[in-house]
Amino acid sequence: MKKMLSLAAMFAVLAYASPASAELKIGGDASMRIRGQFENYEFDGDTYDGSDTDNDLNFAYRLRLKAAADLGSGYFVKALLTTDSSTNEFGLRAGGWNTVGAGNNEEATIDISQLYFGRMMENSHWMVGRLPLNSLNNPIFDLALYPIPFDANSLSPFPFTSFGYPVAPAGIADGAVATYNMDRVYGINYGCKIGSGEANATLVVFDNNSRDDSTAEGDGFFNDGYALHLSYKDKLGDVTIEPQAIISLTNLNGAVYSGVSPLTFGANLSFPAGTAKIGMSAFYTTCDDNGYDNRFGGMPVDVDYSGYLLRLKGEVGNFTAWIDYNRTTSKTYSFVEATYENLFVWAQYNFKVYESAAGSFSLTPTVRYWAAGADFDFSGDKLETSYSRLRTELVATVTF
Repeated sequence: MKKMLSLAAMFAVLAYASPASAELKIGGDASMRIRGQFENYEFDGDTYDGSDTDNDLNFAYRLRLKAAADLGSGYFVKALLTTDSSTNEFGLRAGGWNTVGAGNNEEATIDISQLYFGRMMENSHWMVGRLPLNSLNNPIFDLALYPIPFDANSLSPFPFTSFGYPVAPAGIADGAVATYNMDRVYGINYGCKIGSGEANATLVVFDNNSRDDSTAEGDGFFNDGYALHLSYKDKLGDVTIEPQAIISLTNLNGAVYSGVSPLTFGANLSFPAGTAKIGMSAFYTTCDDNGYDNRFGGMPVDVDYSGYLLRLKGEVGNFTAWIDYNRTTSKTYSFVEATYENLFVWAQYNFKVYESAAGSFSLTPTVRYWAAGADFDFSGDKLETSYSRLRTELVATVTF
């Protein structure tokens, strides 16, 4: 609490700085959430229910403070402060949400989640720092970083089970990057107008693990986790299209495999349909590289997987919904072919209870459904496991 008050006092002093100082805008939002969660597991034809499911009523809250300074001549600084280190029951980041009664999560310390500066010019711009991704509306990052669901507790070799008992997975669905990675990444971005559209290139630093040269393949002074995110956005009549690619420049460390260089590419497309806005996304990822399997203590393996993600999204007034379908096939081990499928649905309606120039108060009922399946073919001997999770939420948010 003392830390939060100190930050608030700092913002207040900056906001009343001399006229020669940068123009500083302070804002943010505060949210309270109640969530009902209902889970179901199946392993090799057996359904777990009763004490084997993890149905739960969850209460959480989140505070986000936003600051933006205009330095003149297009130069700017922006920051987002929130509980960046808050974690869920698996120890994964929780998107800034703090669960009531969940141990250290209730400390609610405020951290720097985003911090970047740059310059906006007439036909170009540049930015550097912890950049926002807007990954809920751009699923290329989810597919690139989480192509295979995993056991969030122990990284069991067989997703959703550990020693025959069901476990809740984590993975590509439910806004994985927005939640686990706090919807941001460290990088250097440059964008400019090319023709009638805008091109963007971002050098992304995913991890910082390598130290000088070693005997490991791909190690080196400049071989931390670097990738290049390329995109081009343009309009063809009423249709907006944005082809993209994430190209690994060095070996990257993922949730399931590390020391690999995947390639992910595809496009987002949107167009008006009467009073509605329709969005479509299609992305493909592939990786064939020598790496390590984190589920077996970092055992060296020849990683070989490929997968795709399809999204259909609709927006009508205050109602938003989308459906994702993902299928990833792994042939990493010669004796087994693993196929992972994910179906995810998100639907929400935003009720504006109050709105003024100073801020707003809204209620957002939300439904999220995730169905995940993993099939293993051991030369004709098949094993199947599946998991489903329904989340019903009501979020109350005040913006200021």
